[in-house]
Amino acid sequence: MVGADVQLASEAGCHLNSGCGFPAPGLNEFDFKPIFTVGGVDFTKPMLLSIICALLVVAFFWAAFAKPKLLPGKLQLVGEIGYDFVKRSIVLETIGKKGEKYVPMLVSMFFFVWIMNIMSIIPFAQFPVMSRIAFPVGLAAIVWITYMTLTFKKHGFVGGLKNLCWPSGIPGWVMFILVPIEFFSNIFVRPFTLAVRAFANMFAGHLLIVVFSVASWYLLSPSIGALYGSVSFVVAVGLTGFELLVQFLQAYIFVMLASSYIAGALEEAH
Repeated sequence: MVGADVQLASEAGCHLNSGCGFPAPGLNEFDFKPIFTVGGVDFTKPMLLSIICALLVVAFFWAAFAKPKLLPGKLQLVGEIGYDFVKRSIVLETIGKKGEKYVPMLVSMFFFVWIMNIMSIIPFAQFPVMSRIAFPVGLAAIVWITYMTLTFKKHGFVGGLKNLCWPSGIPGWVMFILVPIEFFSNIFVRPFTLAVRAFANMFAGHLLIVVFSVASWYLLSPSIGALYGSVSFVVAVGLTGFELLVQFLQAYIFVMLASSYIAGALEEAH
């Protein structure tokens, strides 16, 4: 995507002092035309990338654990390290032993989100799938449905509402204020913030990298603009490196929050 923008600016001959304005990237960076249509469903680049990411996660763990050995090979070792990282550093730390049964779901979610984020720096892909709001919303919906299901399954209808809305150890006279706040927070705010946090970080990061990448070409000229273009290029490279860290952190935070919601659903009533 970044390469396409630089190519368009190049074809238009847009440079500093060339007479044309800076071709500033915008929301058009996130608007894709259908590549092909199957059964009335239009498949766009983000959709295809999400399918590729899902297949990559499934294929990797299938190859790593299809024939597990006591003395693991390199692929199995990498798979075990990734699995244990999510299990021990996120799930068991947040939920405890009760979270064992949810490890496969949360491991899959972590690597799926992470790989979709990493697509922003992969040549020819160059787009973070999580920057399209539909994908984080879909994943947040899965977490929210799991959270609600476990809450009412564990505590029943009345107990589930109490778990969601009635904080323990709070004086009764403030409950008329806290109950609506807790209800609104747990039912609406949690899934909203879970989705928007992942979306906004990937959206902003990708747009920044595109802006400085296009600026590197636009500022390239025989005059002092070459210096500006070089600085812009260095910033683009630095932002790409920083984005690698953010991509990992967003997957980590997403799964950590999902684990905390599950832990809240499994808490004993007070």
